[in-house]
Amino acid sequence: MADKKRRGEDAGDDRLHDEVVDDVADDDATDAEEPVSRGGTATRSRAKADSADSRPKTRADTERVGLFGRIARFIREVVAELRKVIWPTRKELLTYTAVVVAFVTVMLTIVAGLDFAFAKGVLWVFGNPS
Repeated sequence: MADKKRRGEDAGDDRLHDEVVDDVADDDATDAEEPVSRGGTATRSRAKADSADSRPKTRADTERVGLFGRIARFIREVVAELRKVIWPTRKELLTYTAVVVAFVTVMLTIVAGLDFAFAKGVLWVFGNPS
């Protein structure tokens, strides 16, 4: 009995085998044309569109694009990403700016105070050369 538990052949393994059998049964029940979604936010229309793009690429599809073509594609992608950005309103921008300026001022004061304290401490330990 102890050997079975050590080898992982206890009742917990039966549940694993049952789950595998259940997954196979679920796959048989789905339509062969619709891919099975394993979570995420994909929809059926999106999955069908992606399956059309999953065809093997021909040599014409994978040909190397020139330098200017790559630069143009990069700029188009940058513009597309910038359209997705949620830009702050003027009030939010002023609030964020004030918070950053206040934080930088506080940190500057702390660093300047520590610098002054350490400088005085070093001069006190090693003596003032003047």
